[in-house]
Formats: sequence, C-alpha cells, structure tokens
Amino acid sequence: MDRCKLLRELSSTQFAAWELHLYLDTHECDEKALHMQRKYAKRAAELREEFEEKYGPLSANTESGREWLQNPWPWEYKECDC
Repeated sequence: MDRCKLLRELSSTQFAAWELHLYLDTHECDEKALHMQRKYAKRAAELREEFEEKYGPLSANTESGREWLQNPWPWEYKECDC
C-alpha cells in the first residue's frame, strides 16, 4: 500500500473509531457498537504502526521527536493530495 492510500485508510479508520466512541458516550449498553469501536480502534493502531514503520512517526510525541523533525512534512510530498 502506498503512503497516501495508507494515510487515507488510517484517517478513515480513526474517524470511525472516534465516532463510535462518541456514540457510546450516550449509548453505553449498545454491545454491537462497542464491538465495532474496539475493532476500528485495533485496526487504527495496526495501520498507525504500519505507517510509522514505513514512513516515520506521525507526531512529535513518538520516541525522541528528532526523527519527526528530519522527515519531510506532509505538504512536502508531491506524490498525492492527502
């Protein structure tokens, strides 16, 4: 999977996990939604790990932060419009 496609999948998966999290704030007994939220959160963690292994950290909060400063910034990539 290329960088842009992986980043889009990560973004959409994180969005779904967060929306389900917000839904569960008012519907805490919805077992199906809870299962889906956990599934999306797990998948988002896997995608984040895959992205960071291939392309470097997504935030300065990982490791020492130095690698974050050395990697190209998101707008420096010319391959796609993420």
